Amino acid sequence: MKTVEAALSRARKSLESGELFDILARRIAFPTESQNPERAKVLRQYLEEEIGPSFAEMGFTWKVIEHPKAKGSFLLAERIEAPEVPTVFSYGHGDVIRGLDNEWKDGLKPWKMTERDGRWYGRGVADNKGQHTINMEAMRHVIATRGRLGFNAKFLIEMGEEAGSPGLEDVCREHREAMSADVMIASDGPRLHVDRPTLRLGSRGCFNFDLTIESRAQAHHSGNWGGLISSPGIQLANAIATICSATGQIRIPEWVPSEVPPSVRRALADCEMDAGADGPEIEPWWGEPGLTPIERLIGWSSFEVLAFKTGNPEKPINAIPPRAWARCHLRFPVGVDAKEILPALRRHLDRQGFPHVRVQRTDEPVDLATRLDPEDPWVHWVAASMARASGKKTTVLPNSGGSLPNYVFADILGLRTLWVNHSYAACSQHAPNEHLTVKLVREALDIMTSLYWDLGSGGTPTVQSLKDSHR
Repeated sequence: MKTVEAALSRARKSLESGELFDILARRIAFPTESQNPERAKVLRQYLEEEIGPSFAEMGFTWKVIEHPKAKGSFLLAERIEAPEVPTVFSYGHGDVIRGLDNEWKDGLKPWKMTERDGRWYGRGVADNKGQHTINMEAMRHVIATRGRLGFNAKFLIEMGEEAGSPGLEDVCREHREAMSADVMIASDGPRLHVDRPTLRLGSRGCFNFDLTIESRAQAHHSGNWGGLISSPGIQLANAIATICSATGQIRIPEWVPSEVPPSVRRALADCEMDAGADGPEIEPWWGEPGLTPIERLIGWSSFEVLAFKTGNPEKPINAIPPRAWARCHLRFPVGVDAKEILPALRRHLDRQGFPHVRVQRTDEPVDLATRLDPEDPWVHWVAASMARASGKKTTVLPNSGGSLPNYVFADILGLRTLWVNHSYAACSQHAPNEHLTVKLVREALDIMTSLYWDLGSGGTPTVQSLKDSHR
């Protein structure tokens, strides 16, 4: 029978029989560490030997795209069924963070997927092989049941996300027409709460920079020169203290938005942060006053000192150091102009009496902030489909607290960006013992199978201009 129930039955049988486990285990076995130069060959093998053939079996055409800036290849697959049906763009990444082979629990290995105590363990299970595999398999079950998707599908898999996605922006610019679509629905990152489906609409931006004071060529004895020559460590600490209060409130007006938009406040009022059993305790006194914790995380900016060095921390000596250095970053939402971050900092430090502090952007790429309007019709439509499939109310998260190159899809490709998250905060992503719970896999497979079925059944929102939708 060609019904959503029949498609769900196929998907559930795939999970219960071990078929889905075997497919994902095969993909986990590719050690696709994009930060490891020795893995360059295997990055392409993952696409050509595993992902491409899997798309071909579903009636997709596919090609591998190379770019000189990229750490790994890209794969673009498409299945075009009719000009009058919606076109849905999707994304995933097949590269992973380093395996950290010797740091996993006894009996667990990063490149061998293992089921234990209701969990699937393996590097990439959560980030992101498991997530794009669930979506690909959901599409497969819809095609097998209906005989077609009922919509046009385009899928981009990149192999350099964990290295900062070099080349992604260029590839999307150069292949913009080939990647054109009505909406983007993809999966990456964790749910806000493990037991409640999350629909995320964008991400905060991230800007990394260094602060440095070079006072002199060498250190000098603190007993002979203390009180006579300046201390760069003390000076830099004081300079940083002017940027942010002792309770984390940012003091540079250009670094924060003018407000949390009403539509974002309304969406966040229904969001609950779940740090999980291993997560830190939220400290309500930290950050911008007058905002709820979730508003501070999603709707506001946060400043951090990632590292601070003066002298020799490993072997301190009684001398005044010649220099001090700090690596800092700003995470910021829509409403903050990334081009103004460093100029505003320069003006602020000069006003505060620190013209000698050198400000320099790092080589790391800048992720720009994006946010689809939570009241966009596509948001309501997808959230309702997810709720029907799961039997739970969908958390609509205007953007993530972390950063992704979502601006490439939102601004360069001009797409509405909707992310259905299939992992959870305590999944040990980027750490030893990365995992997903089987319960979460089962619910994610139900959600995506139902969502793809609904996309092909008609009744999707009318495609209108994206003007003012990302704000």
